[in-house]
Amino acid sequence: MTNDVGADRLAELARALADPTRAAFCLALLDGRAWTAGELARRAGVAASTATEHLHRLTAVGVLAERRQGRHRYVELADARVAALIEDMAALLPPVPAPVTGLRSAAASTALARGRTCYDHLAGRLGVALTEAMGAHGYLETEGGFALSREGRRWMEASLGVDTAAWGRRRPVARACLDWTERRTHLAGQAGASLCRALSDRGWTRGVGSTRAVRLTDDGRDALQALLDIDASERGLL
Repeated sequence: MTNDVGADRLAELARALADPTRAAFCLALLDGRAWTAGELARRAGVAASTATEHLHRLTAVGVLAERRQGRHRYVELADARVAALIEDMAALLPPVPAPVTGLRSAAASTALARGRTCYDHLAGRLGVALTEAMGAHGYLETEGGFALSREGRRWMEASLGVDTAAWGRRRPVARACLDWTERRTHLAGQAGASLCRALSDRGWTRGVGSTRAVRLTDDGRDALQALLDIDASERGLL
């Protein structure tokens, strides 16, 4: 132990994340859902008792939060700041093609690259296309930082029905998140979360199976063309 409490706590957090099973749990929880210990155990291929020990470790350092519903207990990422930390750490890694073991695995990998949720915002080609189109229209300021412009706020309110006045102050309005499949940035923060939710609520995106992959619907294709001049076919979003 050092004499620096902050350094000791940071080291403890790093040790908690420095385990393949715990890292796998954190990546799975980036889908924004709450999972049971059994679900995470099956995902990582470990025994339930082993999963419980790992989850206790992650909860103790503030990475995960527990939620109880009746007799069931769930865990989820503690907040958006933790999600951002996991995303940023994953994006630092060099791209490595995921092993494909069959047609189903190939289809799942393709769907995730096309579009997916990254905690509470959109990633993959869909997330990048939206971000770049918003920048081209002046809704996002991407030079010298990453910020939602006044025009962007008005656009989100008028076109998507987003109540930007309800956004809190503890979380950034707009944050650049490096996409680990596209190696370009997509929009995170409160604006990214609101954009993701608005597209889903309007039926413009739809989840794919039980994964965090999302696909653009026919209505979504037409809406993005009308609102942001996005050619879904040209961008490989269909």
